[in-house]
Amino acid sequence: MISVATERMIVAPAVDAPSAPQTVGILTQLLAEVRRRDLAYAATKRAMDAVVAAVLLIALLPVFAAVAIAVLLETRGPVFYRGDRIGRFGNRFTMVKFRSMRADCDPTAHAAFVQSLMRDETKCEVYKVPQDPRITRVGAFLRRTSLDELPQLWNVLLGDMSLVGPRPDVPYAVESYADWMHRRLDAKPGMTGLWQVSGRSRLSLLQMYSLDVSYVGSASLATDLRILVRTPAALLVRNGAA
Repeated sequence: MISVATERMIVAPAVDAPSAPQTVGILTQLLAEVRRRDLAYAATKRAMDAVVAAVLLIALLPVFAAVAIAVLLETRGPVFYRGDRIGRFGNRFTMVKFRSMRADCDPTAHAAFVQSLMRDETKCEVYKVPQDPRITRVGAFLRRTSLDELPQLWNVLLGDMSLVGPRPDVPYAVESYADWMHRRLDAKPGMTGLWQVSGRSRLSLLQMYSLDVSYVGSASLATDLRILVRTPAALLVRNGAA
């Protein structure tokens, strides 16, 4: 006698597994959907960057003027510092900041300090050499308040940077990257980012890079907005800043 279970197996139609062409089609559709989401995110992020940067550049003109006067009154030299940085996909660009050091400073000390950070896990604030004698009094204030970073809004407007992303790195640091660190170059560098709202100078350099890589792997508009919302509080309480 045929059991009920066996009878059901005989009567029930067989469910075929997807054929190879069907599987390829499904994967193609999934990849296309991911691509559409990525393009939508990139377009929205770029629009937000351009609008916010333009509005802030206009609104902060009085602040720019006051800082420029303070820089010029203390030391001779240009108001702005322009330095080479490595951006998305390893492309080099010129980053703009308010000058916080004496003009024509020798970068050797900073390069040596960065190399030491790449070898161990000393905590620092964005590669800033402790008790750096090159920093002016006005420059020290600008760094504590992050006012020296405001001109980077121009870099954001140009598209070299974003409001949110890994910090732009100096070429001699990128030259010493371990393989996994290069992942942080898959996104545009930002004025603020995940590590800035996660401890700043309480973190080691490797921890900073790890947070940047984590951000690149999970970047979204919601993540960017959360970081932007948390940034003012991190600055006001000087979250780990020197």
